[in-house]
Amino acid sequence: MLRRYAIIGSLNMLLSVALGAFGAHIMQARLTPERMATYETAVQYHMAHALGLILIAILADKLADQKKVQWSARLLLTGMIIFSGSLYLLCFTGFSMLGAITPIGGVAFLIGWLMLALAARR
Repeated sequence: MLRRYAIIGSLNMLLSVALGAFGAHIMQARLTPERMATYETAVQYHMAHALGLILIAILADKLADQKKVQWSARLLLTGMIIFSGSLYLLCFTGFSMLGAITPIGGVAFLIGWLMLALAARR
């Protein structure tokens, strides 16, 4: 379990850095300032929650409630896919309906962090 979260988190860090660089060097000239801000938000949340997965990998064996630890990791990953993914797609395609699903990813982030807090309780 620990290695899987470390690998997934690290690969998502790689992806978020690559997408951040892509945005700064290529997308900035193609997006409106508002869309660029949306893109940067996607990158920031992607990066923060990829680090969260790495944190879970580090802490997982120290926490008693492994089910909550696993749910925390799953929810952070789900949040990255839905929240950041929908914002990336919105910026790439201009399809504004994608913004409607973004809050679902935000809720996944919130519940994921709550699950980690509950797993850390003694």
